[in-house]
Amino acid sequence: MNLQNHKNIILENGFTVINNIFSDEEIRQIGAVIQHIDTSKETFRKSEDLFAIRQFLKEIPEVQDLIFNENLKTVISELFGNKYFVIKSIYFDKPETSNWYVAYHQDLTISVDQKMQLEGFGPWTTKQNQFAVQPSLDILENIYTIRIHLDDTDENNGALKVVPGFHIKDIYRPETIDWTIETEEICRVEKGGIMIMKPLLLHGSSRTTNGKRRRVIHIEFSDRELPDGLNWAEKIVIAN
Repeated sequence: MNLQNHKNIILENGFTVINNIFSDEEIRQIGAVIQHIDTSKETFRKSEDLFAIRQFLKEIPEVQDLIFNENLKTVISELFGNKYFVIKSIYFDKPETSNWYVAYHQDLTISVDQKMQLEGFGPWTTKQNQFAVQPSLDILENIYTIRIHLDDTDENNGALKVVPGFHIKDIYRPETIDWTIETEEICRVEKGGIMIMKPLLLHGSSRTTNGKRRRVIHIEFSDRELPDGLNWAEKIVIAN
C-alpha cells in the first residue's frame, strides 16, 4: 500500500479507494456476527429498501476486533494520525431489490450526547433520543470517513457518486452545481476494500439495478474533543 500517494489523493480529491484491506475470511466473519444480532433495538432501521444499524460499533462490540485489523489500523495511523478515534459508526445493507437512492449532499452533522446552546453549533435534530448538530466548519474539516465494503460495489448496486474536489468548497448547495465544469465520478470498491472520504465531499448514490446487495460499514473519525462539556455520542478509542 502506497499510503502517501493515497494521502495526496485525499487532499486533492477528497476521497480515495484502497482495496484488499480485508480478506474473504475476515469479511465472512464480520457478516456472520451481523447476521446473529438482535434486530429489535431502536437503533436498528428496517425497510424493504434498507437495513441500517446506528451506533454500530457500540451496539455490536464483538465486531470491533474484526474490523480494526492490522491493515485498517495502519491506514488510520498513517493517513489520519495516531490521535484519531471513532466518533460515529453505521452499518448499511442495501438489499438486492432496493430502490433506495441518496441525492447529492455533504455530511454536515455530528452525533453528540446532549443538546445545548453553543456558538457556531446548529441547527440541531433529534431522532430516537439521538442528538445531531451541524458543528463549526473546522470540526467538519477535520473528520475522515472510512466506508468498509462487504460486497463488490459499482454503479449498478449503489456505489457512491462523488464530485472530486468539493471538500474544499465549504458548505455547498447541491442544486447550484454547474455540471458544465464539474464531473461526476463513480467510486467502485471491491469486496474487502475501503473508500476514505472527507464529509464535505459532495456525494450520493443510485438505485440498485443488477440484483446484487451492497453492505457497507460507515465509520467516522476525529482527533478533536468538543467544547463546553459537549461529548461525542459514540467515542471509541482504537486499541493498538
